[in-house]
Amino acid sequence: MKQRDDWHLTDKVQHELGEGDPFAAAVRATRMPMVITDPNEPDNPIVFCNEAFQKLTGYPRDEIVGRNCRFLQGPETDRAEVAKLRDAIAAGASIDVDLLNYRKDGTTFWNALYVSPVRNVSGAIQFFFASQLDVTSRVEAQQTIALQKAEIEREVERRTAALAAALEAKTMLLHEVDHRVKNNLTMIGSLLRLQARTIEDDAITSKLEAMLERVDALATVHRRLYQSDDITRFDVAAFAVNLASDVVGASGRDDIVVDSHVEPIEVASANAAAFGLVLNEILTNAIKHAYADGRPGTLTIRAADAGDEAQIVIADDGPGFVDGPDREGGLGRTLIERMSRQVGATTAYADAAPGTRVTITFAAAR
Repeated sequence: MKQRDDWHLTDKVQHELGEGDPFAAAVRATRMPMVITDPNEPDNPIVFCNEAFQKLTGYPRDEIVGRNCRFLQGPETDRAEVAKLRDAIAAGASIDVDLLNYRKDGTTFWNALYVSPVRNVSGAIQFFFASQLDVTSRVEAQQTIALQKAEIEREVERRTAALAAALEAKTMLLHEVDHRVKNNLTMIGSLLRLQARTIEDDAITSKLEAMLERVDALATVHRRLYQSDDITRFDVAAFAVNLASDVVGASGRDDIVVDSHVEPIEVASANAAAFGLVLNEILTNAIKHAYADGRPGTLTIRAADAGDEAQIVIADDGPGFVDGPDREGGLGRTLIERMSRQVGATTAYADAAPGTRVTITFAAAR
């Protein structure tokens, strides 16, 4: 009897072959839940449902036919998706949506609903054909994945915040260390200068002053380190210009001009002290020897990063060196060679005609 009723309901859909049409037979027999609605009747009621739809919803056919499909909706059904479905039906358009529907016993299921219009030969909509698919497992899996993703993102944010806090603490600690080292070096320099004033031997005083200049250079390195935002990098090009100004200022010479054109060149902060000593030796030698006896001039500093290697060039316009670039018993030249080798740099001297040009070549930090 139920099978004959199903045949009778599908007769509402007109087919050239009548109720023996294979399409009608497929709709009734398929395991996919399907309904047909009639938009020409008030409220677009269901006029046919197959057995699969009855099993999916838990409603018998006599409680389905004649009702609008909205009876499956409930309090948690997405109103925005319902509005999209309603607008598509009003426009006579096909649509697919995922809706949370309710069975007769109150349990829910996610319904992948596909609705399309069926038109007659004149193009008018005669019925709407709707197929359903229970996709609860798929939607719940997506929701689980979304929850897990959100939890992972929260954990990443938490760990990132912890790492940022740890890095900030480390940065503050290193800045404090550099600040204290700078202060201690400044204090050592002051004590040694006081002692130098009591020494009457000019040769000893000269060597002590040269050592004090190195201490001052190291203090300048640590001053720039604790003022830097990046505790891992040190801009050696900017430091060269800053140190040149300090050395010229400390000499009391206002007739020596520093002409600089540099681009940022960063090295690892661990190499900052070695570069500081190398630059200090080169600059102090230039001041002492190129501009001796009150000779005025221009001290030129150039720095460029060519990608494969970086260069800092320091040139004076003095008379050039005759006995070698270091005239203080070899200590300055030895420091330059050893410190350059320590940071993987090469330091070359050349005649600048006039003056001396010193080129430091090294690999910048990437």
